[in-house]
Amino acid sequence: MLSTGFADAPVSRSLAYGIVAASILASITDVKHYFYIQVDPHLWRYHQLWRIFTYQLCYTNSTEVLFAAMTIYNMRVIERLWGSRKYASFVILGFCFTTLLPPTLLALILRPLSLNNFNYIPAGCTPLIFAILAQYHAAIPHVYKYRIAASPSPPANEPFVGLTFSDKSYVYLPAAQLALSQFPGSLLSAVAGWVVGYSWRNEVLPATAIRWRIPGWMVGIRPRKRGEDFEGLRRRLEGENTNAAMATGSDGRLGGEVGRRRTLGRQLLDQFRGAF
Repeated sequence: MLSTGFADAPVSRSLAYGIVAASILASITDVKHYFYIQVDPHLWRYHQLWRIFTYQLCYTNSTEVLFAAMTIYNMRVIERLWGSRKYASFVILGFCFTTLLPPTLLALILRPLSLNNFNYIPAGCTPLIFAILAQYHAAIPHVYKYRIAASPSPPANEPFVGLTFSDKSYVYLPAAQLALSQFPGSLLSAVAGWVVGYSWRNEVLPATAIRWRIPGWMVGIRPRKRGEDFEGLRRRLEGENTNAAMATGSDGRLGGEVGRRRTLGRQLLDQFRGAF
C-alpha cells in the first residue's frame, strides 16, 4: 500500500513546514531585506558575512515558497528510501556546503568576469533543494513516459515532432521555476546545489563527510538495548519451533508424547475418534 502525505517522512515534513513558517514570519516582521546577498555592498563594503549563513533560511515571495514546498513534498520518497537518519544527515551536510559555494563563486569568480554586473543571490533554500533533487534524479526511475505532439495527427511514416515527458516531470517543473525565478542568481544557486548533490553521491566530497550521520535520537530512533535483541531472537526461535511442529504434524495433546511424529495409523484413529 502506498503511503500518502508526509507519512514516514518526518524530516521532509519539518523542512517544508519550516520554509513556509520562516517565510511568513520574515514577511510579517518586515525583515526580508536581511536574507538576500549583494556582494557589494553587503560583503565587500559592510562586511555582513552573516548573510552567507542566513540567505537559505526563507524565501521573500509567496511564489517561491509554494514551489519550494511542492518540490520538497514531491521528493519525500528519498527519505522513505534512505531512512530519516541518513536523509537528515544529508540535508544538514548539504546545507553547509551549499551555504558557502554560491556566494564564494559569485564573489571571487563570476562577479569579476561579468564586470561587476552579476552581484545578487536571492534568498531561499534553492541550493539545498537542488542538492536533494540530484539524489531524486539519480535514485528514482521513471514509471512511464508520454508525448505531446506539435501537430494534431502526425503521419505514422514521419518522425515524431513534439515533447516527451515522464511521470517525474511534475517534480522537475516546479524546481525549474525556482531555478529561473530570479535569474541569474537563482540559476547559480540551483547549479551549485546540483553540483553538491552529485559530488556527495559520487563520493567526490571527503569520505568522513559522506559517512557522517546525526545521532538517532534527533529523528526519533530509540537505541535498542542488548537484552531486547536477545528477547526478540528468543521469540522468533520459539515461533519457528511452533510452526515447524505444526507442519510436521506432531501431537501436542498428550503430555508424554509432545514433539513425537504421529504415524498414519494414529492419524486415522484420531480422525475416527473425533467423529464419535
